[in-house]
Amino acid sequence: MTATPDDAQAAAEAAEGTEAAAEEAAGEAAGEAAEAAERARFDALVAEADAVSVAGWDFSWLDGRATEERPSWGYARAMGERLGRARAALDIQTGGGEVLASAPKLPPLTVATEGWPPNVARATALLHPLGAVVVADEDKPPLPFADGAFDLVTSRHPVTTWWEEIARVLAPGGTYFSQQVGPASVFELVEYFLGPQPPEVRAGRDPEQARAAAEAAGLDVVDLRMERLRAEFLDIGAVVYFLRKVIWMVPGFTVDAFRTQLAALHHRIETEGPFVAHTTRFLIEARKPG
Repeated sequence: MTATPDDAQAAAEAAEGTEAAAEEAAGEAAGEAAEAAERARFDALVAEADAVSVAGWDFSWLDGRATEERPSWGYARAMGERLGRARAALDIQTGGGEVLASAPKLPPLTVATEGWPPNVARATALLHPLGAVVVADEDKPPLPFADGAFDLVTSRHPVTTWWEEIARVLAPGGTYFSQQVGPASVFELVEYFLGPQPPEVRAGRDPEQARAAAEAAGLDVVDLRMERLRAEFLDIGAVVYFLRKVIWMVPGFTVDAFRTQLAALHHRIETEGPFVAHTTRFLIEARKPG
């Protein structure tokens, strides 16, 4: 039987259909493989970040995984300069003692307080060899020290600032020097997990509120400045570690509770690049009239 033009066209169309089906199947297989690889990477990154210790206040685990601009004033250096001139100093909420330990010279009397037991142990091991005493103390008044006991009180990123207690333990002419988290810090990340926050939450930690509270406690504010800084999370492990360590950002955060949102954010980072947020920091220095 002689093939007709219609037969030839039908054969060609059948071949094209077979080729298209093969390409579609290959595309689906490649897509499934890519999804499996992404899931495996997600599981590995999350498991690693969920297992690592978050004791202390050292963020070096994030090196190469997250970046954050630093304030221009250089808190650790400026704190070290003031410690070098002090006779008796108190560092409140010292964390693991890392910032205090970085000072070139500590005063003859140096005391640090910390409320979280793992950090108390870490700070004790780090600071005792330097001659500093670590006191386990909850973050609530009163401070366990006499009136006028210190000529310098410092604190980096305190959860709460108890201004009346700071004024009480400062000697006349003494100084409070602190770098604090400002309003709506890293709220791009907070609101990704928790949704839009109300205005009163976004406006919390306003430096002008700190000024008013310091002055109400009888202190003179001699320096107050704030900066907004860029932060980038390069992988989902960095996000997990950060939220496990800075527990007040997303209260109740666990990997299991937020796994669906974490998976979606992982896909976003993998396809679009780093998750960008902005931190706010303010520096405040206040003196007790002498």
